[in-house]
Amino acid sequence: MRQCIRPSHIRRSAAFVAAAAVVSALPAVAAPAAFAEEGEPSLVISNLPSASPKPGEVYDESVVLTNNGTAAADGVTFRIRLTRGLDFPESVQGCTYSTVGDQVRQALCELDTVIEPGASVETPVRFKALPHALMEAVEYGTGPTGETPVEGFSDSYRRLALTADSTADLAAVGEWTEALAGNGQSVTVRLRNDGPGWIQNNESDDQPALMVRIPPGASAVEVPKDCAPFAIDGPSGPGGTPGKPTYVCSPADHTIEVGESLAYTFMLKIDAGVRGTIKGEVKATSVYDIHPVFDKNTANDKDWLRIDIPTDYEDGPTTSGGSSTGGSTDGGSTTGGDGNDPIGQSTGGTGGTGGTGTTGSPSAGGAGTGTVNGNLASTGSDGTPLLAGAAAAAAALGGVLVVAVRRRRAIAESS
Repeated sequence: MRQCIRPSHIRRSAAFVAAAAVVSALPAVAAPAAFAEEGEPSLVISNLPSASPKPGEVYDESVVLTNNGTAAADGVTFRIRLTRGLDFPESVQGCTYSTVGDQVRQALCELDTVIEPGASVETPVRFKALPHALMEAVEYGTGPTGETPVEGFSDSYRRLALTADSTADLAAVGEWTEALAGNGQSVTVRLRNDGPGWIQNNESDDQPALMVRIPPGASAVEVPKDCAPFAIDGPSGPGGTPGKPTYVCSPADHTIEVGESLAYTFMLKIDAGVRGTIKGEVKATSVYDIHPVFDKNTANDKDWLRIDIPTDYEDGPTTSGGSSTGGSTDGGSTTGGDGNDPIGQSTGGTGGTGGTGTTGSPSAGGAGTGTVNGNLASTGSDGTPLLAGAAAAAAALGGVLVVAVRRRRAIAESS
């Protein structure tokens, strides 16, 4: 961190003189005088002008410390704190730099000066906006008597909230999955920050959020703790409450870094009898369903939570008639086999099934010559066609023998 704090009667360093100010200037307003006991200093500090610096620009303004007490302030400890989208332009002698709290940059500077009762000194406050700057804050000042300031704000220690001249792009990310009717299914939706600015809104309770509408035909049985039910215009219950049709999900610390994707996983119960595809909307918005002003890209604000439920189920192969692998026959034609499946061809053909007596007649088996299945039968690829042919031949031979016997009996009787 690189902040220099010096009284106005001490000449500024060259670094301060060279820096360009980026500020929409507002007149400093002197703080009201604070009651001071006799013989004690009482310091008040003026307000910093507000600003909207662009990323890369330097804010360079001054504040005035005034002693409204009855004793001199001999030496002042001046503190500046910056949120993570801001930084100090350079390190300055007399200041100690550190990082405190949630990535807050701090400069603690000792001003070697005496502020007499009724007197004032001016001291600079300088910082720069980083590439990911957006919603930022600056704390600055000292304790009432010039000591290190305590936590909290007073007439001698103030806070400036500012918004950098930048944007952040919130994107909603849904999911497309499958489930079975009557079963449970987990789904995960996301809220992503595509930048360039990071997000931490400390000035409003209308925090950025992901709105999740549960698909009709499903119910939420398990809900993330960061997801609260949504009613007409805002949250309507504690986070994690199941069974509601709409939720708004927002991080507990209200922080979304650049490139960060916040995931929220719901367990849904699919209603029995549901078929086809059910859909619910996910939307990047706020907990009050107000589009954030910093998000200028609306094209990726909405996505779908889509669940496909099968309308039927494919069973395994079945056996029909006398075939061992499927395919019933009628007059020697196949109905259940795959024409590219050699197994179906060898067992569902005209020559094979006709002889089994499943459908048709024995003569149908012999009619299979010249067909694919007839050719397979002649190669002996399956024993059934060969046995069927032998049975047909034996039946024909038996018929001839019967006719011969009858003729012999007729000759003998006539003689």
